[in-house]
Amino acid sequence: MPHMIEQKLKELEAEGVNQVKIALTDIDGVLRGKYLSLKKFKSIAKASGGFCDCVLGWDCEDRLYDNARFTGWHTAFPDALFKIDLSTERRMPDEPGVPFFLGEFISNDAGVHPICPRSLLQRVLKRAGDMGFGVRQSFEYEFFVFKETPHSVREKNYHDLAPLSPGMFGYSILRNVWLSDLFNEFIDYFRKLDIEIEGLHCETGPGVWEAAIAHDVGVTAADKANLFKTFAKTFFQKREMIATFMAKWSMDYPGQSGHLHQSLFDMDTGKSLFYDAGHPHCMSDIMRCYLAGVLKYLKPFLVMSAPTINSYTRLTKGAWAPTSATWGVDNRTTALRAIAGNEDSQRIEFRIGAADGNPYLVAASVIGAGLKGIEEDLALGEPICGNAYEVQDDLPVEMRLPTNLRDANALFNASAAARDLFGDEFVDHYVGTRDWEVREYERHVTDWQLQRYFEII
Repeated sequence: MPHMIEQKLKELEAEGVNQVKIALTDIDGVLRGKYLSLKKFKSIAKASGGFCDCVLGWDCEDRLYDNARFTGWHTAFPDALFKIDLSTERRMPDEPGVPFFLGEFISNDAGVHPICPRSLLQRVLKRAGDMGFGVRQSFEYEFFVFKETPHSVREKNYHDLAPLSPGMFGYSILRNVWLSDLFNEFIDYFRKLDIEIEGLHCETGPGVWEAAIAHDVGVTAADKANLFKTFAKTFFQKREMIATFMAKWSMDYPGQSGHLHQSLFDMDTGKSLFYDAGHPHCMSDIMRCYLAGVLKYLKPFLVMSAPTINSYTRLTKGAWAPTSATWGVDNRTTALRAIAGNEDSQRIEFRIGAADGNPYLVAASVIGAGLKGIEEDLALGEPICGNAYEVQDDLPVEMRLPTNLRDANALFNASAAARDLFGDEFVDHYVGTRDWEVREYERHVTDWQLQRYFEII
C-alpha cells in the first residue's frame, strides 16, 4: 500500500497537478469537502488528515444539533481524523486538471469511525464478507428539474417554479427528443465521472427525470449514488437550472424515489447466490431468507431510508410508493419487488427508499436486514399478487409502516437488531439527529397552517 500511494503521488506531481479536491459524507448524505494543495494532499494521503467534526454535528442547513453526545459545543468541535480512498479518484469534466477523491472518517486509533456513514456501510459489508457474501447493488433516482437558479427559488419562496418541461410525459420520446442535447450531455458527463447511467427517461410530472445507475460491488455502488446526487445538481446549476431530490416537492405529483437493487454473490466463485433455477421464480433459499429479513426489519429500520419529515409525504396509498412491509414477484405496488431472471439479473428491488435518502445508510440498512434474515433462517411468507394497497388494511400491525418521522425514529431507537448491526454510538447519534429534525419542523409555522387558520379560526 505505501508503494501504491507513493506511485500515485509521483504521477500527480509529474502531471503538474497543483491542487486536488476531497469530499466526505455527512449524516444527511451531503458531500462536505475542500480544495487542498498538492503538498497538503501528499501528507494526508500518506497518513490521515483532520476535518472539523462539526460536519457530523450539524444538519443540512449547518445548524448545530443540541442533543448530540458524539460532538457539540461540549466537545469544542475538534478535528476528526479522516483518510483518503485513492481508489475513488475521478476527474471532473469541468475541472480536468483537479483530481477528486472521496474520504471517510476514522477513529483516533485509526480504527473504524462509529458515526461516519461510509464507514458504517463498510462495517455491514464486512459482516457480509465474513459470511462469504459479496453484494452487488445499484441505485436509481427520480428528480425534478426547473428552469430556476439557487437565487430565484429563494426569491420565489419555492412557489410558482418553472419546470424544465411542462405536462405529464412519462417515458416520453417527444420530450427526450426535444431535449436530446441535454439528455446526451448529461449521460456523457457522468460517463466521464465513471458513473455509467444505463437508463435515463422522463418520468410522470413536469420536468422530472429518472436515472438508473449501472450496478457495482459493495461500497463503490453507494459512492456512485452519492456522487450522482451532488453532481446532477451541479450539472444543472452550471446551466442555469436546478434539480431537487426531495422525496416529494409537490402534492400534485408523485414522489421521487431512490430505489435500490441488490443481490448476493459467492466471494470465492462470483456466482449469484440469489438464483436457483430449480425453485419457484428462480429464488434460492438464501434469497428467500434475505428477503424475509428485509421485510422483518423494514419497519424498525425505516428511518434510515426515510430520513426527513418530507419522506413521509411520499409514503401514501396509491402514489407509487409502498405503505406496508410487503413483497411480490415483479409487483410495483409492494415494498420489495423480487425480480426473477438469470444468474446475472436475479435480484430484489427495495422500493421504499426515496431520493432524499443517504445512499450509504440506505444500503447499510437493507444489507444488514437481509443478513439478519439469513442468520435467523427466516421463512418468507406468500407474495402479494395484484394491488398491495387494497390489502394493507387487513395486514397485521407489525407490517404497517410508520407515517411520520417521530414514530419511525422511536422504533429505530428501540431496535436491538439496529444496535447489533450498527452499534450503540451510531444509533444514539442518528436518533438524536432525527429528533432534532422533528423539533425543527415543529417550531415553524407552515404555509398550510397560515392558509387554514389565519382568517377563519
